[in-house]
Amino acid sequence: MPVQQPAPGRSLSLTPLREREDLRPDCSNCYALCCTAFGFARSADFAVDKAAGTPCSNLAEDFTCTIHTSLRPRGFTGCTVFDCHGAGQTVSQGYYAGEDWRTHPEVAREMFSTFAAVRQLHEMLWYLAEAVERAFDPDAAGRAEELRDLIGRELVKGPPALGALDLPALHERVRALLLEVSAEVRAGYFAEGQQDAGTDLLPSADLMGRDLRSASLCGADLRGAYLIGADLRGADLAGTDLLGADLRSARLEGADLTRALFLTQPQVNAARGNSNTLLPPVLSRPGHWLDR
Repeated sequence: MPVQQPAPGRSLSLTPLREREDLRPDCSNCYALCCTAFGFARSADFAVDKAAGTPCSNLAEDFTCTIHTSLRPRGFTGCTVFDCHGAGQTVSQGYYAGEDWRTHPEVAREMFSTFAAVRQLHEMLWYLAEAVERAFDPDAAGRAEELRDLIGRELVKGPPALGALDLPALHERVRALLLEVSAEVRAGYFAEGQQDAGTDLLPSADLMGRDLRSASLCGADLRGAYLIGADLRGADLAGTDLLGADLRSARLEGADLTRALFLTQPQVNAARGNSNTLLPPVLSRPGHWLDR
């Protein structure tokens, strides 16, 4: 089956808001790639083991989930926090012209590996869009735009070229740019709240279960920090770098994350919050967030 390339003239270098709107999953135009391509081990997030490249046992013939409305109580919390950043529909409809892996098993392996690569590229585009928006230095914003253009050109190539792309090297370039923008933005907050909340608010810090209620964390660098079960109710996270931070079961009721740095939908989905939690306008309030 031939691979269909994206339409001529398609641009991925859009304005930050428009681009991030385009980087949202559209499951109705995807053939359950996330339920098939990736594997997972039985854990608190998944009730069973599943090998990569095999369909989930809960997947229906029409590519819908048979337990979608009860994923959390059935032990599949991991599914509810996953976000492909729009890679599913790009691969299913853009590269494979709406042909699915069941009908064309001969391209299934390539389709799954392409999905994994595109998801990473789309995630980078999500972060770079925010970098362009938040950077004070025009040079940094310009370099972020250049990286977005580079990723856009790679995406247009499609499979099998994406399989040969050096993703780790590209990740490192994006990471370095995000660190630069983060330092610039956080400097404007003078890390004013860290003295009250503790001196160990550092990248990759173990803050599991930490009581940070009503803390001013403005300008803190919590990149990659473990905030599992942390109590952040009423906290102010303006300018707080949350790139890759683990927010599973973190208490965010009443917290202000409207100006937090590099926060993603999966992180929000993994946390606990309510109607008083303030989120950036590009992120959605999860359906399982309930006022108690």
